[in-house]
Amino acid sequence: MAEVQARVKLIEGIQLLGESGSGHTVVMDASPEVGGRNMGVRPMELLLVGMGGCSSIDVLNILRKGRHDVVDCEATVKGVRAETEPKVFVKIHIHFTVTGRNLTDKAVQRAIRLSEETYCSASIMLGKTAEIHSSYEIKEP
Repeated sequence: MAEVQARVKLIEGIQLLGESGSGHTVVMDASPEVGGRNMGVRPMELLLVGMGGCSSIDVLNILRKGRHDVVDCEATVKGVRAETEPKVFVKIHIHFTVTGRNLTDKAVQRAIRLSEETYCSASIMLGKTAEIHSSYEIKEP
């Protein structure tokens, strides 16, 4: 099994610096209502960013391996959290805007389906608590 590491260190107040095992960093904080200063991304937002990134990488790789001319991919991810603790995500919607030359619905649908069902560890894991839906649009450059 491959091990993935991260380190989270207090900066001040409840502002935190997260460092990935690959050496990249992100500042996290909370809203003022819970003692933060709104100086960084919320940890739960990072989960949605991670899912969007994971799935986008899959979609791009699948389309490019199929020799499709993809020039851009944008994923917009929206989540709804439970009303009570633990406030897990219960619904997530991810919308892909894929830009490329001569892309077909069939190719984009296949790439998204493979990501959702086989490759995207983040969305498969979040799917254990959340109902996940996806949509897409194709644009010409």
